Amino acid sequence: MSVTIAAREIHLKSRPAGLPGPENFELVERRLSAPADGQLLVRSLWMSVDPYMRGRMVDRPSYIAPFQVGQPLEGAAVGVVEQSAAPGFKPGDMVTHFSGWRDRAVIDAATVAKIDPAAPLQAWLGPLGVPGQTAHAGLTHIAGLREGDTVFVSAAAGAVGSMAVQIAKIKGARVIGSVGTEDKARWVRDELGADAVINYRTAGDLTRALAEAAPQGIDVYFDNVGGDHLDAALAVANKFARFAIGGMIAQYNDEVPPPGPRNLAALIGKRIRMQGYIILDHPDLTPSFTHEMLGWLAEGRIKSRDTVVEGLENAPKAFIGLFSGDNTGKMLVKLTDG
Repeated sequence: MSVTIAAREIHLKSRPAGLPGPENFELVERRLSAPADGQLLVRSLWMSVDPYMRGRMVDRPSYIAPFQVGQPLEGAAVGVVEQSAAPGFKPGDMVTHFSGWRDRAVIDAATVAKIDPAAPLQAWLGPLGVPGQTAHAGLTHIAGLREGDTVFVSAAAGAVGSMAVQIAKIKGARVIGSVGTEDKARWVRDELGADAVINYRTAGDLTRALAEAAPQGIDVYFDNVGGDHLDAALAVANKFARFAIGGMIAQYNDEVPPPGPRNLAALIGKRIRMQGYIILDHPDLTPSFTHEMLGWLAEGRIKSRDTVVEGLENAPKAFIGLFSGDNTGKMLVKLTDG
């Protein structure tokens, strides 16, 4: 008689309109078969929730397939191999995979990567994971960061923004960050090393606040927000500035597309280069990034802060909290056996 394994999964119950709510998610129990040839049974220990997942809840073409109603969501996770039917993997191996939102999963070994357990496991979802890679690629590859540049980072206390602040400082830039609370401002300024921090909720005119923080203008804008932050960056940009557009969380829940930037013509007169990018397009950068980031972590030059929600059943709450700024640093879900 075949043996099955108990597993729990979070499914997309319905497609949200506007901000997602608990009613859009469902906790489902199921039985998994043992792994077939080339597969692994992995028990997840940590999983990531990320703003881009909101776009996958809409049934429309994009750079990645939409989530399907009645099926488990997915995303980055770290786990331990419990059973292996694939060469090169054995029980006990620590791995990263993309079958998050579930406590156990049978996964094709070709889609799994072993990790060095010497680094904290959750670091592979933060500094060593997609947030760190996104920040590094956006600054160094897309924006062509140079020593002496003045860099503006929106959502500077978020998972990606906090990495961008620190990488830019390590590379010799002057950094201005935008955050939404005074606690986050202190963290970004005092611990991450930003030269100036703007609390956009209390600053009043964001463009004026940015101009005061960057009297010589900005050379690089690292965008996680869009909206009025992009407007301000266009207004204060120097000639030949470079904009790396990695996210626009300000409009992810909009049901009607917002108006575009009011001063987009600044791209012409200032000869600004603005480029959107997806980290999935740059796998060739991963080995050099990982080597560099491991060195920075070992030297204590990169700091991270995680906002941890415990229990798979609370993953929807953690995800929804991203859109009200509940997280400082990376929002993670720590999974426990249920």
